[in-house]
Amino acid sequence: MLSENFTAILARNEDWSAVATTEPYEAGWAREAVIFVRTLKEPQGPQPKAIVELSPDGIRWLPEGSLLQLPETKDGIAMARIAHFGNWLRLRAVFDDGASSTVIVTLHLKS
Repeated sequence: MLSENFTAILARNEDWSAVATTEPYEAGWAREAVIFVRTLKEPQGPQPKAIVELSPDGIRWLPEGSLLQLPETKDGIAMARIAHFGNWLRLRAVFDDGASSTVIVTLHLKS
């Protein structure tokens, strides 16, 4: 049996600052996931580590444990591999005052 693959765009050309999160994505059918973050403009200030979060219902969130350092240059890329994630996934980052980044975030799923 062939694996099925799917790519979802969780954030496109979004300016992230303060506390930023992607749209939640229901991915319970998949057995593995990879999240990619690419910066579209030169980031401002120190870039935080983003954390992958899980949810049983898409409303209440818990840290999954995976961290990824947001890129510090234009066109930089970061990624995190996730397994055993239940149903809902999202990415969250907390920026220092004055720091920001314009990002595209994609979620790649495989059954």
